[in-house]
Amino acid sequence: MENRSIFALDGITGMLIATVLLLSILAGLTVWGLGVQQGSATNFYQLQNEKEIKMISTENATHKIDVK
Repeated sequence: MENRSIFALDGITGMLIATVLLLSILAGLTVWGLGVQQGSATNFYQLQNEKEIKMISTENATHKIDVK
């Protein structure tokens, strides 16, 4: 005899578990993303020697300093 219960994991219960799991992952990633965005918004940079920056140069990163 087969288990044809409506509350088996491949029925409504499984769908609800998957939905709750996906929504909790979405909420967690949203909160984490907002925290990263707020941390980056308060981190300012300052340019030194702006006149010496060349268009194509690997040394351009040395002109940027972290203010915070």
